[in-house]
Amino acid sequence: MQHGSGPGESLRRSNGRRAFLSLAISAGLGGVPGIARAAVPRHRAAHAPAAPAIVGRARPPRPLVMLDPGHGGKDPGAIGVSGTYEKHIAEAAASELQGLLLRSGRYRVELTRGRDVFIPLEDRVGIAEGRQAALFVSMHADALHDPSVRGASVYTLSEGASDAQTAALAHTENSADRFAGPHFHGTSPDVQRILASLVREETRAGSARMAGSVVQAFRPGIGLLSNPSRHAAFVVLKASDIPSVLVEMGFMSNRLDEAALRQAAHRTQVASAMLRAVDGFFAAGGGFTRLAG
Repeated sequence: MQHGSGPGESLRRSNGRRAFLSLAISAGLGGVPGIARAAVPRHRAAHAPAAPAIVGRARPPRPLVMLDPGHGGKDPGAIGVSGTYEKHIAEAAASELQGLLLRSGRYRVELTRGRDVFIPLEDRVGIAEGRQAALFVSMHADALHDPSVRGASVYTLSEGASDAQTAALAHTENSADRFAGPHFHGTSPDVQRILASLVREETRAGSARMAGSVVQAFRPGIGLLSNPSRHAAFVVLKASDIPSVLVEMGFMSNRLDEAALRQAAHRTQVASAMLRAVDGFFAAGGGFTRLAG
């Protein structure tokens, strides 16, 4: 990576977007919550000492990458032809990728789950939103009705599915919340509308850039589906302002894919490709940088 083109530089390049969004939010919502301008009495204003000049520029924080191992706990996910649970493969691969990202020194990294527990889909999104992640990557190894299909693929959010196979995958993944019991949706429609109007297009563009970076990093070392970049209405990708992708590392319904994903060496190869994909995403400008407050 060339000097000055890393994650910190990509965050600096987003300052213009952040300033614009700050102005938009201030104009529409009456200012940023929690920040008030102190009133200066008129009789003191003329004699008040000038504020000291601020020299230099603070180094931006390292971007936070949120990794989401699919399924967990009472939800095993797909069960492979030899009995392997998707939840265990996803957790092992996410842990491997977390280590590589942290050792690079370029990112902060967190997991939506670091052990075998069940987390509802929208709670996974909420964890990423609450931690103000710069990128969300959900990791899976699903199953299909056709056991001959094998290869990795990457998915972004869309109201409609790119193909019937992807529609079936989205239906399977979204049905994971059948394990969650009653779940209430309390997000204000006004807040949803404001966020959507400000960041929807930039978030989609960022997700598409990450998907392209994954495909480029996987090829040619890791086998891919034909047309490997696909889209559908995956609930877990619905963070309003975080570029998000779902990576299918292979299919547990295929004997060769399952056997490969059971091997630590193959999972390391997948994680190494994902590290290159994340590097490529941030080198190309990353995505929307969330506003504090």
